[in-house]
Amino acid sequence: MGFKFAALSLITAFPCALAHGGVLSYLIEGTIYKGWSPYNTPVGQTGIERPWATFDPILDPKSSQLACNDDGTSGALQLTATVKAGSAITAYWNQVWPHPYGPMLTYLGLCPGTTCTGVNANTLKWFKIDESGLINGTVGKGYWGSGKMIDQNSSWTTTIPATVPSGNYLLRFETIALHSLPAQLYPECAQIEITGGGSLAPTAAQLVTFPGAYSATDPGLNIDIYTNQAQVSTEYIIPGPPMYGASVVVPPTSTTMTRTSTATTKTSTSASSAPTGSGTVPQYGQCGGSGYTGATDCKSPFVCTISNAFYSQCL
Repeated sequence: MGFKFAALSLITAFPCALAHGGVLSYLIEGTIYKGWSPYNTPVGQTGIERPWATFDPILDPKSSQLACNDDGTSGALQLTATVKAGSAITAYWNQVWPHPYGPMLTYLGLCPGTTCTGVNANTLKWFKIDESGLINGTVGKGYWGSGKMIDQNSSWTTTIPATVPSGNYLLRFETIALHSLPAQLYPECAQIEITGGGSLAPTAAQLVTFPGAYSATDPGLNIDIYTNQAQVSTEYIIPGPPMYGASVVVPPTSTTMTRTSTATTKTSTSASSAPTGSGTVPQYGQCGGSGYTGATDCKSPFVCTISNAFYSQCL
């Protein structure tokens, strides 16, 4: 069991160097956990968040810092928060977060043994439990997951799927800013122990490493939101692997909805009625979900696969 650390008050403001920043605190089951103070001495600092040094973004998707915005190691006084599977965790960025164009992503990485303390984040296999990209509008003028984060008091809430096996994990919140090239990546990690979990392990296709999960040529990173095409395009491919649990092939729904944030338990549906794979939606593109109004047929050889009740993608 890890040791729980509760801060006396939520840090919702912090001086932001060069209009950048990171995750400064977490809300877990009613308890506020103070994050790391990057510009203060590490001596005596303690908390559930892995140490990180500066507010500057990561610009190289192959950087050795990409896992947790650090060298991958835990702090000298590292703590761990206990989290029940199925419960929500909210990460708070410095206010007001200045970058409204780009996706929000959340990953889990299972640590070997009985604690994540001492485990290098670069050695873990990560799986994505939450994502929100272009919610509506066009690439150049639309409403993004990061814009929604700003509207939510510069915070993002992710629910730990109830199906995730119990164990010790690193929880990785990330926002990617697309207002400049190269894209700016802002990840931070917290140590948690998930209790009361399920038995659905991620598939091999859903597991990635950091670095390794992203490439500079990924269409979700190598994108210029100021081009004429971006002003009319409504297609954006979120970087990274398929969502955790996205393993059941289903026909696309005819109802509509925007992409939302929480991965949920999947329902069984016969694959016999799945799209034929002769359509227009590319790999990892959205093809269905409650509230979705776009194209529903995947390009060959991909098929429309459910992630949750609100989002299906071509895999």
